[in-house]
Amino acid sequence: MNFEINGKVILKDDTQQISDRFKKREFVIEVENERNSDWNDFIKFQLTQDRCDLLETVSVNEEIKVSFNIKGRKWEKDGKVNYFSNLEAWRIEKMQAAKAAEMPEFNANEMPPAPEEDDLPF
Repeated sequence: MNFEINGKVILKDDTQQISDRFKKREFVIEVENERNSDWNDFIKFQLTQDRCDLLETVSVNEEIKVSFNIKGRKWEKDGKVNYFSNLEAWRIEKMQAAKAAEMPEFNANEMPPAPEEDDLPF
């Protein structure tokens, strides 16, 4: 399943080389709660392998859209079972470009005046 969410980047970790064949990079976005900003969500995502570079052109405090998958793992040790979930980001889009494409706000004062004479036959 693929998901998308918009938010502001508040943390960018450095890329971690976990093994000779695996690397990851984590980042956190703040998702605004429209009812009360005290209830904003802080969501941590993970980038892996060549996708770690997706964060290079993104700055802290920048608005982005994150496309991601949810990954879950089961881990057993000494008879105890634990479950882990990761939000695996696979695309990051800056929201600045999307805002530039929006229609400008309507302002009635900027409309030209209507012609005084109307030559319609009715």
